[in-house]
Amino acid sequence: MLRQRKSKREKREARDQALLRYTKQRQRNLLAKPGINDFILVLDHMKAGFNVAKIFRSAEAFGAAEVHLIDIGPFDPSPGKGAFKKVPAKFYDSFEQSYQELVKRDYKIVALSGDCEHLSTESLLDRRTAFVLGHEEWGHSFEMSDYPDISCLAIPQLGQVESLNVAVAASIMMYEYVRQHPSR
Repeated sequence: MLRQRKSKREKREARDQALLRYTKQRQRNLLAKPGINDFILVLDHMKAGFNVAKIFRSAEAFGAAEVHLIDIGPFDPSPGKGAFKKVPAKFYDSFEQSYQELVKRDYKIVALSGDCEHLSTESLLDRRTAFVLGHEEWGHSFEMSDYPDISCLAIPQLGQVESLNVAVAASIMMYEYVRQHPSR
């Protein structure tokens, strides 16, 4: 019984430390500057866990302009190795809010999904592209039919698994963007 209480206490302390790190880095994020590329990642209602920080890490490595977080609560930024404070983050309560901002700024919006007919490797990406990545289990929070101007792309997969980890999928799309639009 004593071991169980210690374990719960350790979990609570770890959660509190993660929240403290998040709060500090979110304040530092206000000073973040856009990367050298003109693509944006839209994280649509993702779990506030491991993947969000990993996506920030890749976003910093590939020079993302910013990351939109849709209804995502505090997360532990540690797996991102400091990237959360370097890539501008914008927080929205709904996809519609982010969508309106992207349309106003003339971004081509691309939703990633394994159900899409068009492949990322066969598509030309606009210089101003926003990639929408949905929840790890439920996908996007919106119906594609409600947004006819949003393109849908799938990453080609040759194996038998049904999907890629969302952080891996984000990294593949960022790489494809940088491959098509070299900035160096």
